[in-house]
Amino acid sequence: MENMELFFLLCLVLCVSSDGLHDSFRFIACTDTEGFNMITLDDEEVWHADFIQQKGVDTMPDFVSHPSTEGLFEQSVGQQELCKYNLKRIRKGLKDIPDAFDAPSALVYNANSVELEEKNILICHVSGFYPAPVNVSWTKNNQKVTEGTSINVPFPNKDSTFTQISRLDFIPQLGDVYSCSVEHPALQEPLSTIWEVELDSPQPSIGPAVFCGVGLTVGLLGVTVGTFFLIKGNELIGRS
Repeated sequence: MENMELFFLLCLVLCVSSDGLHDSFRFIACTDTEGFNMITLDDEEVWHADFIQQKGVDTMPDFVSHPSTEGLFEQSVGQQELCKYNLKRIRKGLKDIPDAFDAPSALVYNANSVELEEKNILICHVSGFYPAPVNVSWTKNNQKVTEGTSINVPFPNKDSTFTQISRLDFIPQLGDVYSCSVEHPALQEPLSTIWEVELDSPQPSIGPAVFCGVGLTVGLLGVTVGTFFLIKGNELIGRS
């Protein structure tokens, strides 16, 4: 995995109009080779830029009103150029400060109650790491699995670390053993978590509660009220 020297994060606080008071943030981050741009509402992702597919992705549930996202992706491309320009300047200014790394932790659980031969989803919840992203891979009975896998963009936590969630579509069969392996610069070797299909003990879903709110109408006014450059400067200095 590429060793990223510094991760630069720009956070824009947006004004939100709704039936009640809500918090919305826009996160812009970059490395030398990767870029991230995400909008959240009450700690839930509602939109992100996919720089590989060259498009914006609306992740809000179908049952809520979707505000217009026209022009957001084009705006994100310009913000990435600015982010990488500032990254070079900040790296130059902090060249004598060592990098800080936070190792990830991982939890694997099933999205739905397990029934043999019935389609289900395994979730690998990786959190507490810095910098982003992590590399996640799956195996079934010690054989690498790529079909039916997906991973979301890194989600920033309030402590300046990140969370990423990888999913695997699978059909439970008795005796099958799955593993989620996580790679990150803070780890000397991949972090592997095992999940087994067992018939004797029930395996209820322990996934996060589903976001719901019938009739919720959200309108992002797009008014920027603050700009913050969040880097782990204080932590880096403390470790040097």
